Amino acid sequence: MDDAVKCPSCNSEHAYQDRGLWVCPECGHEWSGTADAAAEAAPEAGVRDANGNALADGDSVIVIKDLKIKGSSSVVKGGTKVRNIRLQDASDGHNIACKIDGIGAMNLKSEFVRKA
Repeated sequence: MDDAVKCPSCNSEHAYQDRGLWVCPECGHEWSGTADAAAEAAPEAGVRDANGNALADGDSVIVIKDLKIKGSSSVVKGGTKVRNIRLQDASDGHNIACKIDGIGAMNLKSEFVRKA
């Protein structure tokens, strides 16, 4: 096969094109060739806040909802401004490292903040 298209689900080499879709006869997975390009572009976009704005090291963000602190009875209130964030790669989704006044150093998920 000169196309060399593999199934993204099972990695089979027997995929074929049917109209606008690619089809895998082994697992039945269907996908479009244009969706692959869009999926590859998304991870390059970087870390984004709850509104879709790109975040960078040193930005200031605002917490959008009350967040309970694990192992403590204190809470980070919605509307709290956090300055000088640092972006990090984290497998658990906590991709922002920061220091919050009155609480200390902690990690936040980008889905719970908006750019200030």
